Amino acid sequence: MQMPACVHRLSLSLVLIGGGITICPAEGAFAWQDAAAVGAAAKKAPKPLAPGDSNSDDPSTPNIIEGAINVYDYSPEPDASAPTPVSTILRELGPDAIEWFQHVETLSNPFFEGRAPGTKGAEYAADYIEFWLRHFDLEPAFPEALAAPAAPTQAEADTARSQAGPDAVAPASGIAPQSSWVSYRQPFDLPGAGPKVVSSTVTLSGAELKRGDDYSVLGNSGSGVVEAPVTFVGYGIEEGKDGYTSYSPDSDVKGRVALLLRYEPLDADGKSRWAERRFSEFAAMAGKFDALLARGAAGVILVTPPECRDGRKRLESTATSRFGDRMGVPCIQVTEAQADALCKSADPRGRSLLDLRRLADSGMEKTVNFRDDQPVSIAAEVTRGVIETRNLGGVLRGKGELAKEWVIIGGHYDHVGYGDYGADPTNRGKLHPGADDNASGTAAVLVLIRRLSELYNSNAAPANARSILFLTFSAEEIGLDGSRWWVQHPTLGVDEINAMINLDMVGRLRDDDLAVGGVGTAEGFMDLLKPVFDSSGLTIRADPSGRGPSDHQSFYSGGIPVLFLFTGVHGDYHKPSDEGFTVDPGGAAKVIALTDELARMLAQTPSRLKFTTTDGTRTAGRRGAGVRLGISPGYGESSEPGVHVEAVSAETAAAEAGIVAGDVVLAWNGTALEGPADLMQHLREHKPGDVVKLKVKHDGQVREVDVTLRSNRDAG
Repeated sequence: MQMPACVHRLSLSLVLIGGGITICPAEGAFAWQDAAAVGAAAKKAPKPLAPGDSNSDDPSTPNIIEGAINVYDYSPEPDASAPTPVSTILRELGPDAIEWFQHVETLSNPFFEGRAPGTKGAEYAADYIEFWLRHFDLEPAFPEALAAPAAPTQAEADTARSQAGPDAVAPASGIAPQSSWVSYRQPFDLPGAGPKVVSSTVTLSGAELKRGDDYSVLGNSGSGVVEAPVTFVGYGIEEGKDGYTSYSPDSDVKGRVALLLRYEPLDADGKSRWAERRFSEFAAMAGKFDALLARGAAGVILVTPPECRDGRKRLESTATSRFGDRMGVPCIQVTEAQADALCKSADPRGRSLLDLRRLADSGMEKTVNFRDDQPVSIAAEVTRGVIETRNLGGVLRGKGELAKEWVIIGGHYDHVGYGDYGADPTNRGKLHPGADDNASGTAAVLVLIRRLSELYNSNAAPANARSILFLTFSAEEIGLDGSRWWVQHPTLGVDEINAMINLDMVGRLRDDDLAVGGVGTAEGFMDLLKPVFDSSGLTIRADPSGRGPSDHQSFYSGGIPVLFLFTGVHGDYHKPSDEGFTVDPGGAAKVIALTDELARMLAQTPSRLKFTTTDGTRTAGRRGAGVRLGISPGYGESSEPGVHVEAVSAETAAAEAGIVAGDVVLAWNGTALEGPADLMQHLREHKPGDVVKLKVKHDGQVREVDVTLRSNRDAG
């Protein structure tokens, strides 16, 4: 990242000195410098002392001046050779940069927990945003926020996500009158909210286990209490490769607890017998649980096979283990050590877990009933509530003849929390601050509120200007849920809205190069935009498409012209390293200035924009991989394994392979996909030109397609 200061382009390095933060010029990125090294350098060149002062002849010790200090007079002169204070640099960048940077540092602070919907951190972020909406005297944007309407079913949510036209907007007759707008919050519930464990106890081999250390409750577990003997069911595969099965015709687990191995048969080296890398589609979990439920299992104990080379070693969390539909019986995962102890004590022949794994690998021996006098006890209470979250919004009233028309400026304030969705699986459990994505866009919206409020309330206010609705959305990272909710439950009619501007990841401007999407979503749009772009001093990459992996797509799908401002992906995208100190305040100030001019133009141009579709044009991607498939995946919970396709961009690898919205990608080169995180992991491992084989479900039929991957830098 490069960061401009005044008219100079300056690379910066933050330095911690004596508990404070300063900035000094440095070659490379805006990065933390070793405070110990700085201190050591200072010791090598101590400030000279007056004659007679202590330590003046010994530079290896600190300079100590003894004597009384008058705190009202004590004010040392600045050292001209010292690093430049951060205050000086930010003042050079201007008030917008200072204000924006303070917002980003606040929202990306660990106190906000990565702003995942349903967390306290997300609630704190909502409180923070509402504070500024009130501070700038914006009017509330929503009817009274008593409670969200009932959450849709998963089927209803999937249908809504596949909609791509004006029908996605609720009819104007259902819109509450503006006289009822008394709240800054629009609550909604996320469908398929993650399971929550109210309580659980597990006893194996007479010992009570500790949740989190010895076992976890699976995300598809039901509630209940069971005390029953155990049956080892191997990998629980009904029909695998080359006629393999874990069950004989007389296998019966009715009323018993099934001990289930994860994945699929392994070879002597602990690698899958059926896949060249990792595992095949036979390792998918949902079908295994369905088979056990059909056979009458009273509970399930899952364990990773011992010496499994490619398996996940740690216990899954409840959030990361939603293996299909919710079971009607308790389901847990235990550590290998606990499962091994159970096998040795309850197997009639005292065999170890590894011994039984090898029998399951061969397929020669099927289910094994453990001793009836060695039952296990499992109790779990699991709730399936909803995640309550909210959009926030405020109104800046317009002027004159255009006051009843609207411009919307928005960005999402949520992020991925501790990485349980939408992030690299290797970073699960780590805090993701989300500074660029999207504290940067939220901060830009807050600065624009101040700038445009000052204009509208000044003597220079235009005589005729459209009203502005400022929105910040929740649940963008899960699947654009917050913006989609507003479009489906709008507070304005589509015929009242001139355009929507979306700010998402605007904190890393490099070489003054900015992407602006949606320039083809209105007739003659580029003719209006070009003078503003030309005067910005930026290189504008104008993309006609109204689609893309951010909230403007929801408005485009509702028949509203859109613009999407975006400074680009980087190595910290959806990673714990997307921290506040890595952003570029000077670059953000330039993006804000351009957005301000765009908003003024859209608010004051007398004629209304006329929406046009850009479907059939290429759509730029931004997900963090070197290659791109070209689909928008759904991140909400689903009872079906695989990656649900919400949309497919034109002229991409997926489009060429015939993948369409509504399809489900089940496997990648024979390896089962449990969700979007698995898909992203595969994309990271490939390069442009690689041909991969995908198993895709379309209208209930499964087929295999060859897909040639393209570079993520390609326009398509």
